[in-house]
Amino acid sequence: MRYVMKIAYDGTNYAGWQRQKNAVSIQEKAELAVLDALGVKVNITASGRTDAGVHAAGQVCQFDADLTVPPEKMPDCLNRYLPEDIRIVDGWQGADDFDCNRSAKRKTYCYSLYVSGRDMPLKDRYATRVENAPSLEILQAAAKLFEGEHDFKAFCASGSSVKTTVRTVYEVRVEESQSYHSRDLKIYVTGNGFLYNMVRTLVGELLDIASNRKTQESLKQAFASGKRELLGKTMPAKGLTLVDVCYEEK
Repeated sequence: MRYVMKIAYDGTNYAGWQRQKNAVSIQEKAELAVLDALGVKVNITASGRTDAGVHAAGQVCQFDADLTVPPEKMPDCLNRYLPEDIRIVDGWQGADDFDCNRSAKRKTYCYSLYVSGRDMPLKDRYATRVENAPSLEILQAAAKLFEGEHDFKAFCASGSSVKTTVRTVYEVRVEESQSYHSRDLKIYVTGNGFLYNMVRTLVGELLDIASNRKTQESLKQAFASGKRELLGKTMPAKGLTLVDVCYEEK
């Protein structure tokens, strides 16, 4: 049976999803939970490899096993064997040809920021502090520059081995709220796929353009040339969360 699960995790203490030789990963913890709970060794694959320190609210993963446990019971079965910062939140049976990575139609990430002169302990684990930021209207206008099909090579960290760096970004949405004496910003990015560090670099560039530190022309040059040095910094991993993975055409 192909077990498919939705998993949520706080990535702070982990080296990302993928197993590592010298660091603890989400995949390792999930596979150990299956071994401890059910006595079988499995290989769990995910919709994508979140980086070290990145969080997830809706990561999708799968494994194949000949078990009697109903898929919908898998969360309760495994959660008691998982650390508190990792939880299976849903489970279902996938078709034999379902591939949680290749079958995905779109993914949505959220990058969280808060505007404050000082660190806020209740926010700092899951959001990045900036001392100032443009108005919501300016940010929303700049966000539109990243939508559509582009070659995002300049937004990709070195060392990636993907076949193509062309991706389609369906939407970049900026939302604002107020809480705990700070201005909170959430930047949602939905696309058909993402390169290594792409969303974090996109957010940094969005802030730079909206703040007039960079221009629309420099962004066009980055898309055309693929030169990383034309872009600003990559934002910290702690502000990024994989929110949703969609398997249906919209």
